[in-house]
Amino acid sequence: MGRDYYQILGVSRNAGSDEIKKAYRQLAMKYHPDRNPGNKESEQMFKEAAEAYGVLSDAEKKKLYDQYGEEGLKGAGTRGYSSYEDIFDAFGDIFGGGSIFDEFFGRGRGGGEAGKRGASLKCDIEMGFKEVATGVEKKIELMRREICDVCRGTGAKEGTAPVTCPYCGGRGQVQQSQGFFTLRTTCPKCRGNGKIIESPCRKCGGTKRYPRRATISVQIPAGVEDGTRLRLMGQGEPGENGAPSGDLYCDVHITPHPIFQRHGNDVLCEVPISFAQAALGCKIDVPTLSGNIIQVKVPKGIQNNEIIPIKGEGFPNIHRH
Repeated sequence: MGRDYYQILGVSRNAGSDEIKKAYRQLAMKYHPDRNPGNKESEQMFKEAAEAYGVLSDAEKKKLYDQYGEEGLKGAGTRGYSSYEDIFDAFGDIFGGGSIFDEFFGRGRGGGEAGKRGASLKCDIEMGFKEVATGVEKKIELMRREICDVCRGTGAKEGTAPVTCPYCGGRGQVQQSQGFFTLRTTCPKCRGNGKIIESPCRKCGGTKRYPRRATISVQIPAGVEDGTRLRLMGQGEPGENGAPSGDLYCDVHITPHPIFQRHGNDVLCEVPISFAQAALGCKIDVPTLSGNIIQVKVPKGIQNNEIIPIKGEGFPNIHRH
């Protein structure tokens, strides 16, 4: 009896293309040779999963297989995989990059010096209670590792440059043979960069970065809530080799007010009145966030802690477009 490709991937015969792709991705990660060095059973499972995906991800081959089984695939161009390299070349695209190695090394095979996204940063911003009503622009200062202005991000001493790694030949990865298979792993000498720095920069010491104090303007929208995290895209540390900068995350902290309290987008203000005023009714002056004083009519027989709404004197709805 032929092999059941659906069973190999662990999906039903009614599975869609996305489910099939997801199942293969999980198996490929599980049985990847770098995670199971020298494990013959994992090698076989890795190849079988690739063969099953090669059939079930192709509409024509899947149709033949569903109707006639493996016999129907004869002459249909179905391939087996004798090496991991064949599998990586065939299905690397489903891992969002040139090969499955992107999942483990953050780069493609033999890609040389790879771009690395800059680190994201975090800061805290204090704002006053009344500022929430109008929104406010705050300027913050923080230390951020910028590209070194002496070596211009190469990490090498002035007048020199990084040299090609002699261990991997600049590929960033080295080959290792295991039986019939050839594996590629990150070069231990250059750590996947493809280049090494023989004479480090006098300022950054070869790190390519140098800490600098930066001043950044942050526009905080009206109606923001305490604990809100704002994301400033690209305001983190710069990336390497053309990769994008990281982001800056600002956590907003609102200072409590001695008179006003927040309840959702409403603002509460307690105003004491006498028993006689509550029984007979009266007019009272009520402060607002804008600084104006509004005269409010208190009805007869009002109860303790009863709320009298004043329209338009709360916070704006930050989620309203």
